[in-house]
Amino acid sequence: MQKNIWFKKDLTLQDIIDHTAPHTLTQHLGMEWKALGNDFVEMKMPVDKRTHQPYGILHGGASCALAETVGSVASHLVIDTQKYYCVGLDINANHVRPVHNGFVTAKATPLHLGKRTHVWDIKIKDEADKLICISRLTVAILEKKIVGV
Repeated sequence: MQKNIWFKKDLTLQDIIDHTAPHTLTQHLGMEWKALGNDFVEMKMPVDKRTHQPYGILHGGASCALAETVGSVASHLVIDTQKYYCVGLDINANHVRPVHNGFVTAKATPLHLGKRTHVWDIKIKDEADKLICISRLTVAILEKKIVGV
């Protein structure tokens, strides 16, 4: 069994669902939390008119939005949010197979969890478990500044 990497050791999938911000890109694109393990999180996203490009396949930007969302939230779940916050620093995506409809699922697992940066490996697969996109997200961990001190 993998070591629990989350700051809140009793974190549940429902905790993540309950704190998903409404009226954001995540909601607009229909992303939903799917799974939480000791060292991974998963989200799914529909492949439909919201996420298509003109050829009727999943838009690479939608894949990147999914990858950045799942990876950024994963970093947020690792850090002490009373002292730190995290922001995306770099994202890379290789789109390896088209998908026309259904759902895709992104699974984020850590490659590096440092004091100032996190690097996430994110694999996006279709409903047949075929690899659609391989992404790597680097997240900067920034210290919250105390105003007036």
